[in-house]
Amino acid sequence: MTLKPIHIIGAGLAGSEAAWQIAQMGVPVVLHEMRPVRMTDAHKTQGCAELVCSNSFRSDDMHYNAVGLLHEEMRRCGSLILSEGDKAAVPAGGALAVDRDQFSAGVTEKLTSHPMITVRRDHVDVPPEDWDSVIIATGPLTSPELAHYIQSIGGEEQLAFFDAIAPIVYKESINFDIAWMQSRYDKAGPAGTGSDYINCPMNKDEYLTFITELLLSDKTGFKEWESNTPYFEGCMPVEVMAGRGVDTLRYGPMKPVGLDDPRTGKRPYAVVQLRQDNALGTLYNMVGFQTKMKYAEQSRVFRLIPGLENADFARLGGLHRNTFINSPKLLNETLRMKKMPRLRFAGQITGCEGYVESAAVGLMAGRFAALERLGGAISTPSPTTAMGAILSHITGGGNADTFQPMNVNFGLFPPIDDAVGARGKDKAREKKKLMALRALDAIADWQNKSRLEKAA
Repeated sequence: MTLKPIHIIGAGLAGSEAAWQIAQMGVPVVLHEMRPVRMTDAHKTQGCAELVCSNSFRSDDMHYNAVGLLHEEMRRCGSLILSEGDKAAVPAGGALAVDRDQFSAGVTEKLTSHPMITVRRDHVDVPPEDWDSVIIATGPLTSPELAHYIQSIGGEEQLAFFDAIAPIVYKESINFDIAWMQSRYDKAGPAGTGSDYINCPMNKDEYLTFITELLLSDKTGFKEWESNTPYFEGCMPVEVMAGRGVDTLRYGPMKPVGLDDPRTGKRPYAVVQLRQDNALGTLYNMVGFQTKMKYAEQSRVFRLIPGLENADFARLGGLHRNTFINSPKLLNETLRMKKMPRLRFAGQITGCEGYVESAAVGLMAGRFAALERLGGAISTPSPTTAMGAILSHITGGGNADTFQPMNVNFGLFPPIDDAVGARGKDKAREKKKLMALRALDAIADWQNKSRLEKAA
């Protein structure tokens, strides 16, 4: 039986991984890459999986770091990106860093030499109607024409062209001897209880010190190709707002109205609010605190906030040029577009952040599309795995109203019972290891199910 090919648009890390997974399952693939016919502002070569920023895939510790766990899951799933990454590795301590040119060349050679993969150098603005299975993996630099096509299906408000990221904190690291739960004026809202926000109070001296440190902190600049990234009033970096006047934040995102500190029974001078960011309730984002401060500075300055002095950040803030869809609204659990099921999305355009995360979503999208083509039942990886945790977050676990790109982190995983006998810092560390061991067992189960479905 001759199978129709699956078309993939974009040969970055996600598209390359998706193509490899599909081909390895015996399904033909046409991989469309517009370079060098049409270059982007960031890419310098026409190679597949070109790394345009850092050469690091971050930590390779599979037991105590979520991205290291993701590496191991992908290796066990036959990932092309991790295989070529390991071959091109350069010394980087506990991180996996690669020689960019060697890595891209290795991925390109594997794809172009695979008998089931056809690489076409062309720009696709609208996927033809006779392409019945398409994976869009065009990343943060999606062409205007294709972006317009996506908007025409999903709605203009569901496609973003930059991300304004506020830091996200693990709830368990917040000091509730100082912080408390309350909504302004105790309003419950349509899905709330009246105690939906975590509030961190400041007196006048604490507030003035905080504003000073915000203004003095080191900031990052825009890359050349991000130079047209806008500052909108609704996503103004917190330090830019602070520069408009000492009380700007106190009358903006840090206003204390409608809130009473239970320790004093009075309204604080200023308040930092955190809002639940995932369905599990393990992660809370700092409302209105998108920023261009350097990462080390964010950790230093934000820990000056009472209640966050020991904050553990699942993600730090930023403002970048990007293209991503509101995946929790637009995609189903197998990454298909609800309004047009022949389309799947993969990689950074889905709202995952990071090279490895993008490739992981490509791996899943590729397998889902191949199983669909082969007529098999599709199973998704358990949310207790790193891949399943990302998938769950972008297809429903994330808050659709505040959805922003997210790296993999243990806050996306379902909680696990405390490690027996662990105390203090070791307790949190051992919980991570237990989560990792649970994930590796679950990813093996997913692998077995995929093989059984393919055989059937």
